[in-house]
Amino acid sequence: MYEELKEEAIVRKVGGRFKLSTLIQKRLVQLNRGARPLIDTNLTDKMAIVLQEIEQDKIFLDTTNQVRATSSPEFIDSIVLETDDM
Repeated sequence: MYEELKEEAIVRKVGGRFKLSTLIQKRLVQLNRGARPLIDTNLTDKMAIVLQEIEQDKIFLDTTNQVRATSSPEFIDSIVLETDDM
């Protein structure tokens, strides 16, 4: 199990367990579709990457439950590679 998930700080940072699980799930989908990590890392474990992005305040859920990057006003989905062309 990931130690970060045992901490209440990450739950409070995101705004609750439901929001945390939603953010993790949506960001994992983006990474699996080809999105690049928003942190400098050598990690290959996508779950660990998502948790680091949350801890470093790189991503959040907006009021419509869409994943956003703190450094960009755009939805992260617009950065994701299109997989329909493959």
